[in-house]
Amino acid sequence: MSTVRSTGLAESINATLADLLDSDPRLLLLGEDIGRLGGVFRVTRDLQRRFGADRVRDSLLAESTIIGQAVGMAISGLVPVCEIQFDGFSYPAVNQLVTQAARIGGRWNGRVSPSLVVRIPTGGGFRGVEHHNESNEALFARYPGISVACPSTGEDADQILRHAVTLGSPVVMYEPIRLYWRRSAPARDPEPARSPSAARIVRRGTDLTVATFGAITHEVLEAAHALAPDVDVEVVDLRWVAPIDMNTVLESVARTGRLLVVHEASKDLGIGAEIAASVAEHGFDALRGPVRRLAPDRRTYPPANFEKDYLIGVQEIKDEVLVMTK
Repeated sequence: MSTVRSTGLAESINATLADLLDSDPRLLLLGEDIGRLGGVFRVTRDLQRRFGADRVRDSLLAESTIIGQAVGMAISGLVPVCEIQFDGFSYPAVNQLVTQAARIGGRWNGRVSPSLVVRIPTGGGFRGVEHHNESNEALFARYPGISVACPSTGEDADQILRHAVTLGSPVVMYEPIRLYWRRSAPARDPEPARSPSAARIVRRGTDLTVATFGAITHEVLEAAHALAPDVDVEVVDLRWVAPIDMNTVLESVARTGRLLVVHEASKDLGIGAEIAASVAEHGFDALRGPVRRLAPDRRTYPPANFEKDYLIGVQEIKDEVLVMTK
């Protein structure tokens, strides 16, 4: 399998945040330990030293107050970029995000367009303890007024962040923890996305489409390369799961006739179910077989010693593709 050197996700996000802080005096960062410590994963390393404690703020150990402050800041014209330390810690912030941030634009009849970004480290594969390795992106994707992004590369995280701070509505960006410091990745086609909010075809193929997002995009690409040339897999990296760029997915399925959706969160009531339903509704005539989903069964994330049995790996992806194309 061919691999390429890449900039780590953490390094890329750090550079983007520094550039945004430097270019927009309205922008500030807010989160637990993001200042002096540089964040639990050091994504904001040295930013407080460079831009000061007023622009890079260490918050209280209370996620609801992080988002609550950010809502007020955004209404006043600032551009807060918040960090929640782990996805499992985001639940205390749901009320502020869903009942306040997501509704402000409509509540004020469009006269207020608050830009607010919430960065959340997510996913497993690094032997984390309980509450530190969930994948709850479907929770926020369900609510109108909130956009949800799931980059799989530093390049995509850079583009998404720059777009998110200008959107005028709340954006939640999930950052795969196991990609923060990874320096190599499976080779991708260089074709860019149509827009900052669009999906990206990262591997062209003719036999089957795999739609995916986040960290597991790397395993999907590795499986696709391993199956070639016997099976030619097209890989669509969604990048955003709310809203989903269904046009790119449907165009890909029209070419290949088959669709497999792969994600790290549990299978039922997830992003994969939404994509499968949309393709059945709008692209049924193009299908040569049923849409399939590959994701963990519905159960809580296991302890570290058992996470390999929970996560979807390269072999499982290869096996599923072969079943669908035989």
